[in-house]
Amino acid sequence: MKHILLTSAQLGQLLQSARKASGYSQARLAPLAGLSQSRLSKLEQNPGAITVDQLLALCSGLGLELALQQRGSSDLSPAGDLPAAPPEW
Repeated sequence: MKHILLTSAQLGQLLQSARKASGYSQARLAPLAGLSQSRLSKLEQNPGAITVDQLLALCSGLGLELALQQRGSSDLSPAGDLPAAPPEW
């Protein structure tokens, strides 16, 4: 299932929901991501402090895939299809 996240709070809720749906306790999932149980708990409650490495490790442990796309895009394309230069912000 595809989830569109717009806030860090949504990320924490998604990680917690995915962990519970997978049947993992925090104590069981945390070592798979190289975290302590207390750190995982804090990240689920305050995911704004998560590092990219931690996020990717948690996604891997939960069988999730992280994908970025332009807003309004209905499908995902491989990273090799990115434009040569980022858009002007």
